[in-house]
Amino acid sequence: MSYELIAGVDLGSNSFRVQIGRIVGDQIHPLDTLKETVRLGSGLTREKLLDHASQQRAIETLRRFGERLRGFDRETVRAVTTDAMRVARNSRMVLLQAEAALGFPIEIIGGREEARLIFIGAANALPPASHRRLVVDIGGGSTEFIIGERTEPLLMESLFMGGISYRQRFFPEGRVDKKRFYAAEVSAAREVEAIAVDYQRFGWQEAVGSSGSAQEIATILESNDLNPDGGRGISREGLSRLRQLLIRAGSAEALNLKGMRDERYMILPGAIAIMSAVFSELAIEHMTYSDGALPLGVLYDLLGRFEHHDTRDETVGQFMRRYQVDEMQVRRVERTALLLLGQMIKLDSPEHENDVHFLRWAVSLHEIGVSVAHTEFHKHGAYILGHADMPGFSKRDQARLALLVLGQRGKLQKLASMPAGDPNWRLVFCLRLAALLHRAREDQALPELAVRESPVGFQLDVPVDWPDANPMTAAALNDETLLWRRIGIKVKIRPVPDEEAVQLELLRKS
Repeated sequence: MSYELIAGVDLGSNSFRVQIGRIVGDQIHPLDTLKETVRLGSGLTREKLLDHASQQRAIETLRRFGERLRGFDRETVRAVTTDAMRVARNSRMVLLQAEAALGFPIEIIGGREEARLIFIGAANALPPASHRRLVVDIGGGSTEFIIGERTEPLLMESLFMGGISYRQRFFPEGRVDKKRFYAAEVSAAREVEAIAVDYQRFGWQEAVGSSGSAQEIATILESNDLNPDGGRGISREGLSRLRQLLIRAGSAEALNLKGMRDERYMILPGAIAIMSAVFSELAIEHMTYSDGALPLGVLYDLLGRFEHHDTRDETVGQFMRRYQVDEMQVRRVERTALLLLGQMIKLDSPEHENDVHFLRWAVSLHEIGVSVAHTEFHKHGAYILGHADMPGFSKRDQARLALLVLGQRGKLQKLASMPAGDPNWRLVFCLRLAALLHRAREDQALPELAVRESPVGFQLDVPVDWPDANPMTAAALNDETLLWRRIGIKVKIRPVPDEEAVQLELLRKS
């Protein structure tokens, strides 16, 4: 499937952005960018709830974005949201309204996934280089640190500190003095200290800042000749001068420097404090700037999926190796699970492409919990998938994978909250039956199987003589029908005579 235009949407803690690009070969040419300051993170209450005002700002902005994206196919738009939605306890409710306003699904991504996408965006906006780069992205609620080569991130971390969160903690009402600023710097330094040794040991040759805060600081330093010798980017000396000017002014609003934007006043003190701590703890002398960040990274990641270089496939492969998955068993179970699913849906249909992907991934990972303990390994596997950092997967993706792995065996009441008609029931059925039929872990041929789906459940046809020849598996299938019945879903195992036997019986009677 080929597309010309794609769009990435970033619902950050401070700003919401849309980046639209045209695919030309294996490159993306940016065409249009929309950005609005929403300050979603400032709407987080002490109880970690997004207040009504911040929700309304977000919904109104997304309606405008949705109008710009009208006419885009669902597959060509990827929308992600970061720290504010990660920590908000009412994020699920807000997300439903946000998706309705935008007109496209929105993924809550983890901190390291955010870091991965930021590096991809920053690297693709910079001149090609073979050396290692450190990319630092100070957002509204979190700060990401990534070391990578070319466009490949190698070391990633996300720390819980950002311009908005530091404004609320250290600079209420925008007041800045030496004591408050020092407290903010010390807090940020403690956060960076936790990763400093590993990052310095890994090493880099170039430090790069991305996103609005780094751009704002660099612009102020350059526009006001605060860097030594009129240098570009962010220098340690220039940052120190800006720090002193801010403390002396008492607030960002009172700074009165060239290059400052009104919408950045709120987060500038926190961003400067965090950047100062980053320079100090990581011994950085100079930092360049990249225009590319999360939205551009989302676009390139989306392009990779179109070209069948899906990061999620790589992640699944890495997990299989890490947890020493039996690849032969995966192939057996996958073959049968797809055989069953293919009798209920068209596997090559774009409509069902996502379901096929998730069944394959769930089969590949269904036994990772064995590495923890064989007893209740499905629960261990589900926990790992729900909580691990999985590059390419959103939190919702991980929750779906965890649900499928949890549902592969045992009682089904644990899935009772899933609504009737949810396509995941079909995937769970295929995974459970395939795993059951290959419990012996041997490469023996299975009989001809036919499966049908109805509004009330599923029917599996097996050769009439097969249950007697395989009493253990037949008993397990019978137990399986009872487990489904307990949640109100009918599963019927129907022995049917093979075609040759039917013909012989008809000849005998004639």
